[in-house]
Amino acid sequence: MDWHMLSFLKNLFQTNTDEGFTKTQMTLERVGIKNYFCGIGQCRIDKNEIEIKGYPFKPSLAYPSVCLSPQDIQAVTVDFGPCELYVKNDILLVSAEKRKLLTDFAERHHILRVPHNFNWEWLLEPYLDTEFTKENEILLAQRLAENGINQVAVVAIRKEVGKEMYKYNFDTMLWEWCSLGLRDVLSAMRVKYGKEKFRDFYWRAIAIAKRTQADPRHDVMASVS
Repeated sequence: MDWHMLSFLKNLFQTNTDEGFTKTQMTLERVGIKNYFCGIGQCRIDKNEIEIKGYPFKPSLAYPSVCLSPQDIQAVTVDFGPCELYVKNDILLVSAEKRKLLTDFAERHHILRVPHNFNWEWLLEPYLDTEFTKENEILLAQRLAENGINQVAVVAIRKEVGKEMYKYNFDTMLWEWCSLGLRDVLSAMRVKYGKEKFRDFYWRAIAIAKRTQADPRHDVMASVS
């Protein structure tokens, strides 16, 4: 089961009185939960084709829909959270429910499988519904620095996204305590920014998600607000 659904069920069963339900509904209406939780569209995986419809993140090449052949896909990630398709300079998100189908597709067409990059999970850990200790901060700073994201960049990125991530996780009563990642920050910042600012943020977010020790070339600080 997808972790967003687990969080939804947790919230549903924690709200067990009429008064609590009313307060929850008022909070969700106030922050516009429908805008924050936009989903990642619908994905169909056939033997020789992957089709994505209703993808919410413009300017992604999957917006609003795309049909991909095996030759279009450079690599896939299937080991954590939403699956990811590396296509051209983009990363397309696919529901974890498609993990087995996507794994089989990649094996059938000899598509490279790469491990999940945790840069966004590390950047967004302060906004989880759990304690963020000094030890956590030091460890995550070290891991991000290994991927070419220094402390100056970390501070700037968190300053840009922090307020919106608090709204996303707490004002909506999501209360996610395990992991927030690329899907979450794109969903949150899509609400904050207009078309042009979100376009700029989107490509910087993708660059951050790709940055590794092996390939630290992306300038993640370009155009930081």
